[in-house]
This record gives sequence, structure tokens and C-alpha cells, in this order.
Amino acid sequence: MEQARPTRIQTPEGTSVANDPSEVHRILRELETSLRQVVRGSGEPVRMALVALLSHGHLLIEDVPGVGKTTLAHALASSLNCVFHRIQFTSDLLPSDVLGISIYNQHLETFEFKPGPVFANILLADEINRTTPKTQSALLEAMNENQVTVDNQTYPLPDPFLVIATQNPVEHHGTYPLPESQLDRFLMRIRMGYPGTEAEKDILRQSVSGADSCVPVASAEEVRLLQEAVRGVAVEEPLLNYMLAMVNKTREHESLALGVSPRGSQALYRAAQALAFLEGRSYAIPDDFKRLAVPVFAHRIVISNRYASPLKKSDQAEAVVCEILEATEVPL
Repeated sequence: MEQARPTRIQTPEGTSVANDPSEVHRILRELETSLRQVVRGSGEPVRMALVALLSHGHLLIEDVPGVGKTTLAHALASSLNCVFHRIQFTSDLLPSDVLGISIYNQHLETFEFKPGPVFANILLADEINRTTPKTQSALLEAMNENQVTVDNQTYPLPDPFLVIATQNPVEHHGTYPLPESQLDRFLMRIRMGYPGTEAEKDILRQSVSGADSCVPVASAEEVRLLQEAVRGVAVEEPLLNYMLAMVNKTREHESLALGVSPRGSQALYRAAQALAFLEGRSYAIPDDFKRLAVPVFAHRIVISNRYASPLKKSDQAEAVVCEILEATEVPL
């Protein structure tokens, strides 16, 4: 088992991690490099996973089998010196299998709570759409409030807490689509995509050599300090107006039955701050919002049945967000 290593960022009383930007960016570079050594191909999924981590969000990875969804989650967990649990979601999984259960202790004559796998810093919810809505909903409180309630008792979850869920959008037999309320809990939905030829060669070489593991480069405490520093990224008033103009267009678009909620606005705001921070900036720019609009908004909107097309609903939703992006004036 990995031994906890000392935190490199020293934070005396009254100071902040933001006071040492060189150390901050060194940790971020090491973290991203560690992930890219395992997750080959486009670096965008790696970058989006780090955005979700730094902005206190959760990540839904939706793609076909075998493209590295679970690998990305494992790589991120291995790159952090923190608690990682994995749940393979199946149709017979119960909420107590996720949250935990109270068991009667005959010696103490009282009930004792046995925590479930949700009590982790990083939770991999593998194939989340293969379990029943009852079990899916067990994660709602955890993802929104970083706590769980069992038998009228509330238990805080570790900090940081990140859920990385995967699902296969192609196979629908024996699956339960996530409802809008559950989808809204995810900061963003991304796809891995197929790797290029050279990247796939690297994957094949890795599988032969076995050199596909990460070593911890940051602790849970360092992640908390980085998350705190992200909140200091400046977002100017014109950018706020730009973002809200996009949000309002989703609520007024004729082909949408459901637009982006205020939680969606907050998600894009936090994600833009995190992306700017990863890019080494202390301020957000319009390109941050443009780059994040599809992964943050597309799973939050619902296409009206009147305007349904042969495209998959997720593809159609992404097309609508792109249309709104083009129609929204970018601030100078």
C-alpha cells in the first residue's frame, strides 16, 4: 500500500497556496504528465478530468467500450495519494451497497454504521446506467452535498470528493437511463474518442511492457488547496453576461423542452475558473467558456419531441449548444 508522502505545499496561518504559483503549476504539470503517460490520444479528456477535480465537480464519461473510460478514472486516482473505491453497477445492486448499512452490535446493544464504498476521495461508478433508478438516486445527496444520510443520521464524505461515472451509450438492453436530476449533478459529460494511429501504437506497446501505472504526485491536502486557489480566478462582468446570454438562449430555444438551470450556470462558471487556472492564468477568457459549453451544457438540456431527429439525443443536444455558441456575441 502506498505510504502517505508529506505535503509539499506549506500553508502557514494566513497564507494560501496561490502565494506560490511556481509550486502550484509544478504540481499541475506533474499531475497532467502522469495521466498522459497512461491515457494516450487526445489530451482533452485528461484536461477535462482535471477541470472537474479542481472545480469540486463530478465527471460523466460516455463512450463505447474499450476506449479508456475506466483507465482514465484509475489513472487519476493513482496519481493522487487519496482513497479510491470502485463500484461495478449492476441491476441487483442496492443503495446500501453504495452508502453503507447500520448493523446491530449485540455486545454494545446499539447499531453501528458500516460505511459503504461511497466514502472515498475518488469514486468510480462503472456503468452507472446498469443499476436501477433507486440505486442511482443513492448518489444524489452525496454528489450535491458531500454527505449521505442513513437511518436519519448524516455522515460527511471525505474532502475532496469526486465521482467519475462511466456509461455505454450504444447498448441499451438492461440499462436504466439517468434521469435529468441525476445528470444535472455531473459538472460535465465527456467522450474519450478513438485514439490516433500513433497513440494506439503507444497503447499496444504499453500493454506489452506493462508500463501503464501512475505514481502519486499530489496528496488530498494539496488537491484541497488547489481547489481553494481556483476560486480566486477572476471572471469579469462582460464574461458573466456572455455566459448568461448562452444560458438564456437554451431556455428560449424552440427545439428545447428544458434549458440550462442555475446549477448549470454555476457549473460553467466554476469550470471556466478551473480551466483558466490549469492554463496558468489568474483570469478567465471567452475561449474558456466556449471550450466548456458543450461538455457542461449538453447533458443538461432536453430536446423537444417535436424537433427529434434521427441523431442520438446526445448528439442533437451538442449540436444545439454549438448553434447557440455561434449565435452568441463574444465580448471584446
